Amino acid sequence: MRHIRTTLVLLGLGFAAACAPMETHEPNADGTGDVVLASQTPDRGPVAIELFTSQGCSSCPPADALIAELADDPDLVILTRPVTYWDRLGWRDTLAREENTQLQRRYAQQLQRGGGRAYTPQAVVNGRIGLVGSRRGELVSAVAEVRGNAESLGIDITGDRDAGYRVTISGRYADNATVRLLALDTSEQVAIGRGENTGRTVHYTNIVLAESDVAVWRNEIFALELGPEHAILGQGDRHAIVVRAGAAGPILAARYLDG
Repeated sequence: MRHIRTTLVLLGLGFAAACAPMETHEPNADGTGDVVLASQTPDRGPVAIELFTSQGCSSCPPADALIAELADDPDLVILTRPVTYWDRLGWRDTLAREENTQLQRRYAQQLQRGGGRAYTPQAVVNGRIGLVGSRRGELVSAVAEVRGNAESLGIDITGDRDAGYRVTISGRYADNATVRLLALDTSEQVAIGRGENTGRTVHYTNIVLAESDVAVWRNEIFALELGPEHAILGQGDRHAIVVRAGAAGPILAARYLDG
């Protein structure tokens, strides 16, 4: 396990989990069983899970496999975000985006629990709780916790990719929030030729390919039309809407557009 620095402040279950040997990768300063999740609370949408992972991280494949198990759960929006900082170990991650790395670093400063540093594999639940992405029980608990405390925001989607989508967001929140459109690749198999995972073929699920802000939601019923003018709809084979407070704040609502 690699540490950002020699002194760490341990806050919450994410930190306690991250200190177990051989379960996480942490960068320097520069750089199996059934899953049972709590049923969705009425009038509240899915919970978003973002997995920060890397093809150069030997601790990541169990987390990648767990995320694949969860991808078809209608109560979850699964987003895989490969990061760039392990490319220096001898294998350049073919799916990594610098935007993912920067988001994770902002999370390290802003998470309500489980922040303080960036490492892999890290799961972030609704932009609020960070924890080791391969720890099934802690992930289940975090999903139940954020679902129970979630703001009453809803996303209703009509239409399709050919005709365009109408996205209606409703609910109450104390401040403005950003509406973000994401393009996803639902499935990739990557044969890794060098580095810590040499010779392994790893499956990745719902990889974020591109994303952009499309609107600002202002604590009111709000309708947004998404059509051909939004280039991100032309990328990937799945898309998602995420409503977030700030650049790396809590996720207030999330939903897939298509499937």
